[in-house]
Amino acid sequence: MDAKELLQHAIDRNASDIFLVAGLPASARIDHKIERYDSQKLLPDDTRELITQIYEMAGNRSTETLMLHGDDDFSFAIPGLSRFRVSAFKQRGSLSAVIRVISFRLPDPSRLGIPENIIALNRFSKGLVLVTGPAGSGKSTTLACLIDDINNHLEKHVITLEDPLEFLHRHNKSIVSQREINVDTDNYVTALRAALRQSPDVILLGEMRDYETIQVAMTAAETGHLIFSTLHTIGTSNTINRIIDVFPPAQQHQIAVQLSMVLNAVVSQQLVPTISGGLVPAFEIMTVNQAIRNMIRDNKIPQIDGMVYSSSGADMISMDASLTHLYEKGIISRDTALTYATNPDMLSRRLK
Repeated sequence: MDAKELLQHAIDRNASDIFLVAGLPASARIDHKIERYDSQKLLPDDTRELITQIYEMAGNRSTETLMLHGDDDFSFAIPGLSRFRVSAFKQRGSLSAVIRVISFRLPDPSRLGIPENIIALNRFSKGLVLVTGPAGSGKSTTLACLIDDINNHLEKHVITLEDPLEFLHRHNKSIVSQREINVDTDNYVTALRAALRQSPDVILLGEMRDYETIQVAMTAAETGHLIFSTLHTIGTSNTINRIIDVFPPAQQHQIAVQLSMVLNAVVSQQLVPTISGGLVPAFEIMTVNQAIRNMIRDNKIPQIDGMVYSSSGADMISMDASLTHLYEKGIISRDTALTYATNPDMLSRRLK
């Protein structure tokens, strides 16, 4: 089986990821379960050949970065098939790759279970909106839905900074400029600073990786731009603490004050297995109000979780409330709800 056949097979099986690792058969992740293509284990020469074919499909991309540094990330498309995001790497001296399958078609939030009150977060005129969750939880998909909704309904200049590009947006009512890190620009900080001179209304920052990126992002939000970004955190208070803790202790109070002024909302999400064998997203939503701004500024961040947990409004939904809703609709089991809960003991009493 050559590389293109592997990709086609993944599309046919609705796989999310393909794994090419020496010593194992070619594998695919389907509904969060890893399945083997067949029983034939890949040898180092097999993975090298398959990965070489993938680089050829990606416009004859050079393998120099992979060979020199041991890692390479890029994306490419095959007309009529799909887009793919590739993370190629060395493993035990042999070449390996994990390939994420990305549909040409932009995601439909209603079909994916993304509620309207999350899509409505793109109506802020400025400030910072964060979408958080573990790797593979659908953060990029949620952000693509937010940008697509802006593109379809508002006249804005949207700049996306991604590593690598995933979903492709066609210009509609908005102008959407998509820049890929290491291809169109050197790094996130350089691209973000340049974006501020490119008359943006909305900036999508693929990931807030370090304090310098976070600092520039918050400054951009302060100066009248709407910034969307992601963090690999679960829960609202964990997200806020992660941002503040990135900075040296002497700067943390100043950053907390700045964050309290620019943060608009935090969405935390995870993909949960359904009774029918699929996956459904569960969301925690915190829309920042004056009380939360005061808690961030006064270093009372642990109190935020309690406020979100006890709220009953659509702009403030805890993860456990979201799981309860999915359980009551018969989409997930009680055990699944408790497994993914923030407070399993309290949720157990609520579900009784």
